[in-house]
Amino acid sequence: MMTTTATTASPAQVTVLGLGSMGSAIARTLLERGYRTMVWNRTASKSAPLADAGAATAATAEEAVAASPLVVLCLLDTPAVEQVLGSIETAVAGKVLVNLTSGSPAQARANERWARERGAEYLDGKIMGDPPYVGTPHVLFPFSGSRNAFAAHEPTLRELGTVAYHGEDAGLAGVEFMAQVAVAYELLIGYLHALRLVQAEGVDVVEFAERVAGSMPAFPALLTSMAQAVKSGDYQPDLGSLNVQAALMDDMISHRRSVGVEAIRMREVKELMDRRIADGHGDQGFSSLFELLAEHSHA
Repeated sequence: MMTTTATTASPAQVTVLGLGSMGSAIARTLLERGYRTMVWNRTASKSAPLADAGAATAATAEEAVAASPLVVLCLLDTPAVEQVLGSIETAVAGKVLVNLTSGSPAQARANERWARERGAEYLDGKIMGDPPYVGTPHVLFPFSGSRNAFAAHEPTLRELGTVAYHGEDAGLAGVEFMAQVAVAYELLIGYLHALRLVQAEGVDVVEFAERVAGSMPAFPALLTSMAQAVKSGDYQPDLGSLNVQAALMDDMISHRRSVGVEAIRMREVKELMDRRIADGHGDQGFSSLFELLAEHSHA
């Protein structure tokens, strides 16, 4: 059914390059919202279900790009993006390229330069969510790059999920994505270590998980206060002074060793605390460990 984002007189035209699980979900969502959608995939057979749903198909990526003012790339990885960009070089002038492929901030900036040199506008985007939820608010899309391109195509991009624009530096969406994913992985590997610990002590892991979940409402305020400390350099004793916390770490490490649970993360924290205390900052809090996390600080 047609929506207000695609006018009834002339539905907007969008091209989607790459029809893996996520690319297919994006193309299907656009089709369902009333957009005239052109699709291309290196393995042509992947286009068939979308063609059956009403998408136009192209034999080449260059042909697909030529068909639409807005071109969405959703490919496997950076080498795949580089290969496709090389094949569409003569067709991108005047187009808006939206790259939703995972990649580094540096690669996004390189892609932006590539596009600009060829007369195209570039938006880098990242996808935080799973294919079945594309088209709902449960998938987050951080974007960065051309402000004009974002303003012109924001209604279309909002069809895909919850959208945020982070600025004209094309690398900023990648920074957001990498940092958000890193927080999740760091939290979850620590959580798995804790589950191993409580299970080794005979504690029910599900009941423990429920208690941990109950403590989570306290974390947003702590996260914000730690970021403020990092920004200002004023490290108050947020979880208590390092002098007190370091003593606790010995117990944490010995407890894990006593039940045969890996203590590498606790040893890392203790080593950082000891270094910070040795530098005369034992009265500061946990957030002050930030000062030791640049690579050169380990030299």
